[in-house]
Amino acid sequence: LRTDSKALACLPGFPACFQALIRETELILMKFNPLSGLRGEITIPGDKSISHRSVMFGSLAKGTTKITGFLQGADCLSTISCFRKMGISIENLEDTVLVHGNGLHGLKKPDSVLDCGNSGTTTRLISGILSAQNFSVTLTGDASIQKRPMKRIMDPLSQMGADITSVNGNGCAPLAINGRTLHGIHYQSPVASAQVKSAILLAGLYAEGETKVTEPSLSRNHTELMLKEFGADVRTEKTTAIIRPAEELFAKEIAVPGDISSAAFFLAAGLMIPHSELLIKNVGINPTRDGMIHVCRAMGGDLTLLNVRMTGEPVADILVRTSSLHGTDIHGDIIPTLIDELPMIAAMACFAEGDTIIRDAAELKVKESNRIAVMAENLSAMGADVEETVDGMIIHGGKPLHGATIDSHLDHRIAMTFAITAALAEGETEILGAECVNISYPDFYQDLNKLAQ
Repeated sequence: LRTDSKALACLPGFPACFQALIRETELILMKFNPLSGLRGEITIPGDKSISHRSVMFGSLAKGTTKITGFLQGADCLSTISCFRKMGISIENLEDTVLVHGNGLHGLKKPDSVLDCGNSGTTTRLISGILSAQNFSVTLTGDASIQKRPMKRIMDPLSQMGADITSVNGNGCAPLAINGRTLHGIHYQSPVASAQVKSAILLAGLYAEGETKVTEPSLSRNHTELMLKEFGADVRTEKTTAIIRPAEELFAKEIAVPGDISSAAFFLAAGLMIPHSELLIKNVGINPTRDGMIHVCRAMGGDLTLLNVRMTGEPVADILVRTSSLHGTDIHGDIIPTLIDELPMIAAMACFAEGDTIIRDAAELKVKESNRIAVMAENLSAMGADVEETVDGMIIHGGKPLHGATIDSHLDHRIAMTFAITAALAEGETEILGAECVNISYPDFYQDLNKLAQ
């Protein structure tokens, strides 16, 4: 497919309104044009964070964990691959994933390096588990992972007694981990990061004594909720998560809700693109993840939650209609609840009246790309009035945007953000590396095309 653009364009379901080209770099370049409206309903693919954890915890549990709604994205498939290499039998049946767990102490030394692909969640969470095993292993990943900071987990795990080192001595993957006996600590995390918190809590499953993690503000809590379902002794006191060592975990049935970070692109599209009305079904609305909903409403968005229910996590259908938006100030405790949605929010702010200020979001610099710099660069190329700041952006909204060539930096959130932004820009927009959406939303372009018909 990387050598034949015609073959790619003829794939069943490939959007007819997008033209795929191949550059000499072997990155896919897709062209986008304005859309006159989006209408219909859509079911968002499964939550990436919950999909990762369901495989990990199921692998450590006794019995068979049945997972429905699992996200078949590249990141989550990397997690499956890693645990298969450690002796876990996992049946991926597309609609259902069956994880035949070997118990808390049932992992086996892999025959080769564990490749986490592009997945920071896999790399960081699995490090906590591997730090307590009775074998040694090396973790690696793609070029992006090998630039992302791992000292944020290496330091607290080392305080627990872990032997974990950066092979290249730069605080990044590859990581060499020699399993050891661990002890509990109380870690004061300098960042509100679910990945940091989860790595420590997973090590705490095996550690002697109690393990605590206190964050400056509460990050997403899927680990705490799901570990409790699997039988772990875990609780939360304000912004402190506390876990005691477990004797065993027990298999569960997990229904993965739709990922609100993926829904965010269609929430924004429905608000911004004229003559749009969308029903986005089965979206997870965990209060540690629902900042996008609050920001959309703060900007004047017409957004209604329907059929609110509990399926292990709170879930709702979201009705969204074209709205007149205005700027807002986004900072403080809400930032961890929408950190992955901030690129789309920044683009949405370009079409709102007045200024939008994003602060306290320095964490964006250490995602799959430096999302502050990449968003400022690409939005400016389209004619937006954007100021890059040390911990966020200032967007002066209301200026018309025009098409441009966008470098996604192989960051799935960036590619999807500009696919939506292109729908409102004058002329044609090209996105380089457009295929990276496979990391979290393989059918994104097909779903966008379906709603545009």
